[in-house]
Amino acid sequence: MSKLFEETKLKNMNLKNRFFRSATWEAMADEKGHLTEKLVKVYQDLAQGGVGTIITGYAFVTEDEQPNPGMMGIYDDSFIEEYQEFTDQIHQFETNIIMQLAYGGSQTNFKVENRTILGPSAVPHATYGVSPKKATKAEIKSLINSFAEAALRVKKSGFDGVQFHAAHGYLYSQFLSPHYNQRTDEYGGNIENRGRIIFETLAAVREKVGEDFPVMIKLNSSDFKDDGFTFADCKYICKRLDELGIDAIEISGVVGAQKEDISVRKRGLAYLKEESYFRKYAAEIAAEVEVPIILVGGNRSPQLLEKLLEETEIEYFSLARPFLREPDLINRWKNGDKTKAKCISCGQCRAEAGNSCIFKRKK
Repeated sequence: MSKLFEETKLKNMNLKNRFFRSATWEAMADEKGHLTEKLVKVYQDLAQGGVGTIITGYAFVTEDEQPNPGMMGIYDDSFIEEYQEFTDQIHQFETNIIMQLAYGGSQTNFKVENRTILGPSAVPHATYGVSPKKATKAEIKSLINSFAEAALRVKKSGFDGVQFHAAHGYLYSQFLSPHYNQRTDEYGGNIENRGRIIFETLAAVREKVGEDFPVMIKLNSSDFKDDGFTFADCKYICKRLDELGIDAIEISGVVGAQKEDISVRKRGLAYLKEESYFRKYAAEIAAEVEVPIILVGGNRSPQLLEKLLEETEIEYFSLARPFLREPDLINRWKNGDKTKAKCISCGQCRAEAGNSCIFKRKK
């Protein structure tokens, strides 16, 4: 059997294969972030489709900070009971489910006039034009506590682990970026300081959930933009997180609103032509740390993933858009049909009725 389908163990979590569903915003929760039947069906289909571990779409950790509509919430205890029933349903398929936590910051255009938006510095967002309020140290501590309390709710709800989002231009990603983080205190300046909010969040989360509960992070390999977070920065953060006891690092890249920018291609990423876009960065990191590395971004062909598994230290692979078109993709591969995912990376997944594959909507 392919090594992609061998059983492994991550902390105290058994994984039936090396495939993750990477966090994917579905835009199907209700206005308060609670589950809907439509959203639950998405996850049931994924679990039935064979993926070993699901990472949910990002969930907001404070009630007044929701960067996009239809996100899942985890900001108070009212979510625990419904999530307990939800996770029980997913576990029936021997599938793990992890919740991703996020704070959006200025990368948003959703109800920006009705809320205070924090940032590392008062730097307008390059795409959305939103000018955040520079977070005070007290607000940073409060935010870290919100992540920790949310992580405890995740554990109480029966999830198998928690991941916090520090990639793609959201708030924690902005703290890592010299463009957005122009602070002169202990949360700005060199990469140790820019990463401090992440290190302190990991410590606070670990204190709440204990040593045995898997805690993960999603991180850019690079922002691929001038004066942004660099690959050298990424390697530093990964090594520090390895020392501090993170359980897995998912390696992605680029800032969310800049994915088709020419600057990406100039930096060596043939973004629309190659598969597994960030593989060389993930492989280099995996060779230098002990913590398991998960590669996301353009994973489409099992043959290439098998090759990466054999030739590098990358241990796991996550996919997002392919599952919108083929929630049963992993079962298809396992049952012998090894043709690449049908997803063509067109980027037209977003829809008012909930994010889904355009080809499925046409049916």
